[in-house]
Amino acid sequence: MMKCLIIDDDATARLIINQFCSNDNRLEVVEQFPSAIEGMKYLNQVDDVDLIFLDIHMPNFSGFDFIQTLKNPPKIILTTSDKNFAIEAFEYDCVIDYLVKPIELPRFQKAIEKASKVTVKKNVVTVAKEDESKDDLYVNIDRRLVKIGLASIYLIEAKGDYILIKTDTKNYTVHSTMKKIENKLPANLFLKVHRSFIINTNEIIDIEDNSVLIRKDVVPVSRSNRTELMTRLNLL
Repeated sequence: MMKCLIIDDDATARLIINQFCSNDNRLEVVEQFPSAIEGMKYLNQVDDVDLIFLDIHMPNFSGFDFIQTLKNPPKIILTTSDKNFAIEAFEYDCVIDYLVKPIELPRFQKAIEKASKVTVKKNVVTVAKEDESKDDLYVNIDRRLVKIGLASIYLIEAKGDYILIKTDTKNYTVHSTMKKIENKLPANLFLKVHRSFIINTNEIIDIEDNSVLIRKDVVPVSRSNRTELMTRLNLL
């Protein structure tokens, strides 16, 4: 059973979420608060909260401000009346889902189903084993979630605060970090060969000295990553 916290300045919203939770035997609401500040004080005293229903828009201290104060946040489902914050919401690894008010029961249940399959430990989201076979990645492009087949990705390059994802058909520039996308990629298919490059090892054409040819791209290989690269190869 997941122990839940509701943080929302709207009393009606708290009532609705609490009612939905009370009808789901996977959930137990341990506390409710009308402000993020009160929620912070509570979390400083306890460490057994599994899931937080968190409103984004609250006076003085927003839901995003609240998340940034947490060292080891539990799973969080954001709630808001403004769907335009969806892209910013998923910049946080602890955010499992995003519910737009007024929250409807089927959508709430879908979010709980998702939360029940995910664990959050030390700011890293790990999907349950039954989801490990997923072969797609969703990225935020111009306020849309675009699906990319993992097998179609052959190269990922760091570009400052962005990453460039190169695929069979199209390139995508995404606001993210190399570390974040590396955690989303299957380790048996992708390898970080340099601090600025991740390659699809199936797409290697040639290796020479400290570089590797991926399609038409020559990618540098750092000394620290070369050993791992060589162990991936089926050498004669």
